[in-house]
Amino acid sequence: MKKLLMTGGGSAGHVMPNMALLPALKERFDVSYMGTDGIEKDIVRRSNIPFYEIECPKLVRGSVLKNLSLPLRLFKSVKLARRGLLVIQPDVVFSKGGYVSLPVAIAAKKLKIPVLSHESDLKPGLANKLISRYSSVVLTSFPETADQILKGKYAGSPVRGELFGADRKAALAAYGFDGTRPVLLIFGGGSGSAALNAAVRENFFTLSQKYDILHVCGKGNLVQSNVKNYVQKEFENDMGAAYAAADLVISRAGSNTLFEILALKKRALVVPLANKRSRGDQIENAAYFESRGLLRVLPESRLAEKDALINAISAAFSDGSLSENLRETSFTAGNETIRREIEKCCK
Repeated sequence: MKKLLMTGGGSAGHVMPNMALLPALKERFDVSYMGTDGIEKDIVRRSNIPFYEIECPKLVRGSVLKNLSLPLRLFKSVKLARRGLLVIQPDVVFSKGGYVSLPVAIAAKKLKIPVLSHESDLKPGLANKLISRYSSVVLTSFPETADQILKGKYAGSPVRGELFGADRKAALAAYGFDGTRPVLLIFGGGSGSAALNAAVRENFFTLSQKYDILHVCGKGNLVQSNVKNYVQKEFENDMGAAYAAADLVISRAGSNTLFEILALKKRALVVPLANKRSRGDQIENAAYFESRGLLRVLPESRLAEKDALINAISAAFSDGSLSENLRETSFTAGNETIRREIEKCCK
C-alpha cells in the first residue's frame, strides 16, 4: 500500500477538508499527518492516524517587526519537516494549505517526493501561492481559481460524507423542536464568532417568537438562557443532523462551509469575516455565490444595526429564487476527483 502524508493547519478551514477526504483515502493509502501543536493536532487525533508534530512560523499580517525572524524560523521548520519525511517516507504529500504546509512542501520537493496541493478560496492565499512552486498540481475548489495559480487544475471542494443522509424528523426531535416552525442553524466556525453570537443574542427574544434556533456558539461562549425555542451548543459533532434540521443556515463565509451548504442545497445567509486579520477571502467567496443567486449576504458592518439581522433572515426566507437556483447549481463535492489526482501522483 502506498504511503500518503497529509498536511495543513493553522485553522479548521485547512484541516477539515483533509478529514473529509480521509475515509476514502484510508482505503487506498497508509495515511499519516504532519502539522503543528495547534487545531490540526486536536482534529487529527480523533481520526486514528499517525501525527508528526513540527513547529512552523506564521506570517503576522500588518507587522514588519514580528516577521523579521520569519526566514530563519522557516529554515528550521523545513529541517524538522525533512527529518519527519525521512522517517515516514511517503510516496506523495497532499497539502491543504496554510502556513503549516509550506515547510512540508519545501522539504518534500527537496527529497523528490511529489506534492499535490489544494486551494479552497476563490483567490489563492499566500501560502498556496508559495506552495505552488513545489507542487506537481494545485487543485482548486472554484473553476476560475485554476487560471490564477501556477499549475492550477479545477477539482471541486472536499465535502464531508457524514453530512448527507441524516433524518430530518430525528434531528428535530434530538434538538427538542417539533417541526412546526422554521429552524435557524447559526454557527461561526470552529471557535465561534463573537459578532454573530452578539447579534443573535441581541435579537433572540424576537427571533424565538417565529423560529426555532440552533446556535453553535463555540468553546466558552455559552450563556445562561431561558429563552424558549433556543438551543445553544459549544460544538456540534453531528453536523449532518444540524444541517438536516435547518431551514436556513446563518454562518461565516469560509469556502468549506459555503460548499457544504451548496452540496446540501440549503438556504443560507452568510456574514463574511471582515477585519484586519482576514485577507478578504470570505467577502470574495460570498460575493461569488451571491452573484449567482445561491445565497444572501449580510455585511458584518451592518450586523449590529437595529433589526438588520431580523430583516435579512426574513428576506432570505422570502427569496423564492434561492431554492430554485440551489436545485439547479452544478457545484458538487470534489472528493473523488481529488482522490484520483492523488493516485495519479503515485504512479
